Amino acid sequence: MSLYRLNRLFDAGSERALDVAVDHGFFGEPSFLTGIENMQSVVDTLVEAGPDAIQLTLGQARLLQSKPGKSKPALVLRTDVANVYGRPLDPHIFSHHVPHAIEEAVRLDAAAVCVNLMQLPGRPEIREACIVSIMALRREATRYGMPLMIEPLVMRGADAEGYSVDGDTSKIMTLVRQARELGADLIKADPTDDIEDYHRVIEVAGDTPVLVRGGGRVDDRVLLERTAAVLAQGARGIVYGRNVIQHPDPAGITRALMDVLHRGATPAEALDRLQGDRA
Repeated sequence: MSLYRLNRLFDAGSERALDVAVDHGFFGEPSFLTGIENMQSVVDTLVEAGPDAIQLTLGQARLLQSKPGKSKPALVLRTDVANVYGRPLDPHIFSHHVPHAIEEAVRLDAAAVCVNLMQLPGRPEIREACIVSIMALRREATRYGMPLMIEPLVMRGADAEGYSVDGDTSKIMTLVRQARELGADLIKADPTDDIEDYHRVIEVAGDTPVLVRGGGRVDDRVLLERTAAVLAQGARGIVYGRNVIQHPDPAGITRALMDVLHRGATPAEALDRLQGDRA
């Protein structure tokens, strides 16, 4: 089935996408609010910077979709909520998807929806809950022609600071493949510890486009170099959150990333522009 909504997500020239994730408040973790306390201001800034998409929740999507005009970023709607990011973790871990999420996405004119597929050591029931959610969403997404983005998340065992991302290539490949098998139209996956391995993740995804997650904050040069590296390995785009919204210049880093994605700029060229904008 042709998913025409994806025409609003991917750039017509580069056929790549930058989705800025601003759905962190959904997860109930206080540290995630840094940089997004004023959501109206955040969305205004991002719309001005012009990424391909902004990833928002049911309660915040109107801040984007109420803006007039045809050129604003597309909406990617987060459909599930979990408490796996707690520091410290709650004694009871859960994951649930929003009832009628696909109908809500249609009403909000979203270009795609996003749902987690989590693998937590020793907690198979959370992976099961994610699979149940994905299967329910897949049925309705097919009915309404709504692209389904699945986000495989491989986590390391929890410590005093909670769970952290596991960049093991084989583990990421396995969960990415399961996302493909479950019917993903798009896959949002972590970078591997060794970026030169990333073509293996792309291979197991087949013809399903893979967008790479950003994770925690890193240096600008590291971020731009990693972006160029995963694109060279075959990724179709990136989904960055904290590396944009917690940046001193969210609009500037967005433009720098767009230069790498869509205009073929080198990381050094994009960094020069970013530093020039901030001078």
